[in-house]
Amino acid sequence: MNAFRLAGDMTHLISVLVLLLKIHTIKSCAGVSLKTQELYALVFATRYLDIFTDFVSLYNTVMKLIFLGSSFSIVWYMRRHKLVQRSYDKDHDTFRHQFLVLPCLILALLIHEQFTFKEVMWTFSIYLEAVAILPQLVLLQRTRNIDNLTGQYVFFLGAYRSLYILNWIYRYFTEPHYVHWITWISGFVQTLLYADFFYYYINSWKNNVNLTLPA
Repeated sequence: MNAFRLAGDMTHLISVLVLLLKIHTIKSCAGVSLKTQELYALVFATRYLDIFTDFVSLYNTVMKLIFLGSSFSIVWYMRRHKLVQRSYDKDHDTFRHQFLVLPCLILALLIHEQFTFKEVMWTFSIYLEAVAILPQLVLLQRTRNIDNLTGQYVFFLGAYRSLYILNWIYRYFTEPHYVHWITWISGFVQTLLYADFFYYYINSWKNNVNLTLPA
């Protein structure tokens, strides 16, 4: 654990809380991609298969439970809650996210550190997380006008991964033999996907105008 890792975890947690705040209090999921939320639920379900078998620390277990519980509750709200369900923009959220799952699974079967079920599923979750934001970004480009809470959710989600890159750099120079190419490359790809959004988000904040993305 270091400052960059902790900041990354807290930023990730803030992104989830912002989204839950929007859904639970406003009873709206306008601008939120159900496809992305389903991918994140799959990411955490396959990454944390060891939650009841391998104890690392109380902090680690609590964070796993939070991300698992929040991801599935968000999907439930968007699919089942009568008021929230009405605000879901299914006409624009049409990204075929199932086509992201199979390539990530095949890649995990081919490129992994150990050929065990848990390790392959963990690797699959890393690959899938790298591209899980794509349906959300496409939805924002199609709708263009983005409310503050949705914009903040995506910003904090991207900031979390950026802080994790700083964490990896720090650990590379402070820990002997710390090399994890799969995580590094996937994290770098994930951060690159946010670059365009970051540019427009920061510009809107500097100019005090509503956030919009080009079509």
